[in-house]
Amino acid sequence: MQIYLNGRFTSRDDATISVNDRGFLFGDGIYEVIRIINGRLFRLDAHLRRMDRSLGGLEIPFTSQQRAGLPAIMGKLISDNKLQKGEGTIYLQITRGAALPRTHAYPHDNTPPTVLVMASPFVPDKETLEKGGQGITVTDIRWSRCDLKTVNLLPNIMAAQQEKKQNAKGVLMVRDGYITEGYKNNVFAVFDGTLWTYPDSPYILSGITRDVVFEIAEQEGIPVKLHPVDQKQILNADEVMLTGTITDIHPIVSIDGQRIGSGRPGPVTKTLQKGLRHRMDTE
Repeated sequence: MQIYLNGRFTSRDDATISVNDRGFLFGDGIYEVIRIINGRLFRLDAHLRRMDRSLGGLEIPFTSQQRAGLPAIMGKLISDNKLQKGEGTIYLQITRGAALPRTHAYPHDNTPPTVLVMASPFVPDKETLEKGGQGITVTDIRWSRCDLKTVNLLPNIMAAQQEKKQNAKGVLMVRDGYITEGYKNNVFAVFDGTLWTYPDSPYILSGITRDVVFEIAEQEGIPVKLHPVDQKQILNADEVMLTGTITDIHPIVSIDGQRIGSGRPGPVTKTLQKGLRHRMDTE
């Protein structure tokens, strides 16, 4: 696999970073994951805008010239890794770079950031998309700036491990009694035909697919309510779904062993899935 690291294209096996890199030492960095569909990058501009916001939130210097060069880098990796057909993902990570001495405060602004871009094949979980998955709830123990897409993912990893241990297919995080999001996706619930989801806040990452869902809902006349759903209330939802770049629109048919709605993906979920697939195949 060919990757891009700090100004050059190289084999993933040959790539190295400094032991002084602040991403390695402190988790001082941000990342994005972008879907590739038949060689095209889905909603690239939206991902780059979110990248800008995360970089700004952490005050990581990144020049306009560096930003402008990213699409060409991604395009070359798609070609070099033969991802012009089928599906894949771009992984982009930018850290504050390598600096000495090791101190917690930011180093000098002239410190070059570490820029990593990788392109990989991806196979959607079609069975779960069609039939739905069993979800579990976990306590949301993340920090209070979840709106920044940082590489500090230990709480997410712990949630994913709980999912694995319980043989589940989806995690819903709970903060102060309310469902916030999943460990890698946003959460929607349907009550009487209306989509409910946690409002924009530092406690969630506003997803690119979440924004696509809003577009489809407006087009299809599906009402949307930006309001928290509490942990008990969601068990009475007609439908529940997770949305994300590699999640697509993932139905949740039970939560903590309790059936949601009919126990099958519902009509709102299916409408949104169809709308997302159409956009992914045509944009």
